[in-house]
Amino acid sequence: MGKKGKNEKKVKGAEKTAAKMEKKLSKRSKREEEDLEALIAEFQSLDAKKTQVVETACPPPSARLSASLSAHPEKDELILFGGEFFNGKKTYVYNDLFFYNIKKNSWVKSEIPNPPPPRCSHQAVAVSQGGGQLWVFGGEFASPNGEQFYHYKDLWVLHLATHTWENIKAPGGPSGRSGHRMALSKRQLLVFGGFHESTRDFIYYSDIYSFSLDTFSWSRLSVSGVAPSPRSACQMTSTLDGSGVIIYGGYSKLRLKKDIEKGTIHSDMFLLKQEGKDSQEKWTWSRLSPSGNKPPPRSGFSMAVGPAGRAVLFGGVCDEEEEETLEGDFYNDLYLYDAVKNRWYPTQLRGNKLDKKKRRRGKKDEAGGEAADKEQGEDAPTGPTEVIKEIVTEDGTVMTIKEVIPGAQEAEEAIDEDEEEEEEDADDSALVEPCPRSSAMATVRQGKLFLYGGMFEVGSRQFTLNDFYCLDLHKMDQWEVLVEMDPKTQEWLEESESEDDDEEEEAAGGAEGGEEEEEESDEERKGFLSIYFVRTVGFSLFVLTETT
Repeated sequence: MGKKGKNEKKVKGAEKTAAKMEKKLSKRSKREEEDLEALIAEFQSLDAKKTQVVETACPPPSARLSASLSAHPEKDELILFGGEFFNGKKTYVYNDLFFYNIKKNSWVKSEIPNPPPPRCSHQAVAVSQGGGQLWVFGGEFASPNGEQFYHYKDLWVLHLATHTWENIKAPGGPSGRSGHRMALSKRQLLVFGGFHESTRDFIYYSDIYSFSLDTFSWSRLSVSGVAPSPRSACQMTSTLDGSGVIIYGGYSKLRLKKDIEKGTIHSDMFLLKQEGKDSQEKWTWSRLSPSGNKPPPRSGFSMAVGPAGRAVLFGGVCDEEEEETLEGDFYNDLYLYDAVKNRWYPTQLRGNKLDKKKRRRGKKDEAGGEAADKEQGEDAPTGPTEVIKEIVTEDGTVMTIKEVIPGAQEAEEAIDEDEEEEEEDADDSALVEPCPRSSAMATVRQGKLFLYGGMFEVGSRQFTLNDFYCLDLHKMDQWEVLVEMDPKTQEWLEESESEDDDEEEEAAGGAEGGEEEEEESDEERKGFLSIYFVRTVGFSLFVLTETT
């Protein structure tokens, strides 16, 4: 009893602290938000001039991260909305809307009057009612210089049947935030966590709100039990019976001193469950202790719900923070969480079965045919094979893609004894897979995982991606490349280290500097980015280096 009471006091204390911080932050950020509100209003006035729905066949969306990718509830389509792009000097935030036709492998840009203003790190949930709807809540808008942030607390619905946006103005909803999570639980949308940040302060949330799709009203849930600590960017998936949600991981940070902050990557897991009905409805938090091999700690991972309600987790980044530096290890691995068994499963692609059968027939050909000799000949190399390809981007950066494919002997040594017979028949050719990344967009439709964009970093440079992949979650054999990464679309402008230069640029309204500054900037941008794919059986390592 004493322990339970102590935990409840901690929760109440955290809530009081959060309330005080929110009030303090609100005052300090009011002026900043007023400035951004004027800029957002300009975008909205431009959008207000559009009076007709315009749909245009188009190439894939531009490179971006922290957008939303949702499966259409009625059609074999995906819906991509919003997101952001940073080129080293300027931040772009979008409110464009795209539809991807899965069967035709084609994109359509849909311009619908009166859309939500530009945003990223929002949440979107598709529901089947009313001919199909896409609900969007919150998110953030960053000023072009990336120094000010506006956090939305608005709720929108896109009526897919009529192609119309509607701003739902219901009181009592969550405060402005981004990085939160939203999921469907029966006939209501549940919103959990997130953060609010200004140039001076930040706050992370652990509150949870419910929006009724029947009454179009908000309510803050009163939940018993020990709740997750405040966080953003967690995994939040509905339970199979729709009676609640499961929370995994997330990220938060604390200010230790005036100029010192410490980030925390969470790897704990909780179940929020509803019991009773209507006036007797009760919500309870409980901690989960799953079995299996759960993912190593990371943030910025992508999530989606696969067949049989299994949660799919892809990639992410684990930051190593020092006093003045921040370096991240990026991932491109996959994990499945089975809510029924409460168990994590790391996944491994099986490769193309057709290729395996061809190899088996080649091995069994004891007549010594040329095909068999080429595959199994004594002169076949046993060491690794190295393939190198160089691509020059528009800004002069040389991207070197180096693929190291292990030889037959090296591969055999990496195989476990209990799987040796099966793996010896496998095709040793390297499987195609997305490069490690964080903040990519993911969703599942027709039992297939779709993955779009995201970002990774090399030194101080950020690469925002526009590639597009698909993986059959039933076969788990190989990734299908729908859109290849185009290095030529990458743009990176190094910031001037001189404060005087910065002031001159601001005075000139953000115009580019003189010829000397441009030449210097070009020299700074000319570097070499090497991307190494090192593959062994059942393991893939992705190493990024940058040299000049």
